[in-house]
Amino acid sequence: MARPGHGRSRSSLKEDEDEEGEDPLDALISRTGCMGQHRALQECMAQRQDWRHCQPQVRAFGECMAQRQRPPEP
Repeated sequence: MARPGHGRSRSSLKEDEDEEGEDPLDALISRTGCMGQHRALQECMAQRQDWRHCQPQVRAFGECMAQRQRPPEP
């Protein structure tokens, strides 16, 4: 079963946020600074319905998250 916040269109996400407050996953991603890449990936998935067609967005989001997880260089 899909977790809340995934596999839904942007409009349904907005409606849910209005009703329930911010999605905890969205709040977590927002703190990383990768929300733009996450939204682009969600929009692609809503349109294409197949992650294989969204590889540029998958890579961009993955690279952003990886950069945020690396410790700063001294």
